[in-house]
Amino acid sequence: MGGDQGISTMLMLGGMILVFYFFMIRPQMRRQKQEKKYQEELKRGDWVVTTSGIHGKVFELNADTVILETGAGKVKFERNAISKELSSARYSAGAEKKD
Repeated sequence: MGGDQGISTMLMLGGMILVFYFFMIRPQMRRQKQEKKYQEELKRGDWVVTTSGIHGKVFELNADTVILETGAGKVKFERNAISKELSSARYSAGAEKKD
């Protein structure tokens, strides 16, 4: 009877590991791949958010760095500090109102 209990415990542990993998690890890996792909495809004029939460427009691109134009001026970041793209429609409407 002790062997049956050991097998069921191992199955439960295995099930928990599978759930953890599919709900935590796999989505994080997918997000990292998307970020890396986006960082490689950056182009001048893209609206982006950095990993520290700074919003800005790509002003200049170099091999490893990006210069963002923000409300406070131009700021230099590492390319891998770019987290995601902002909706261009969101900012193009705001930019038209300012001018």
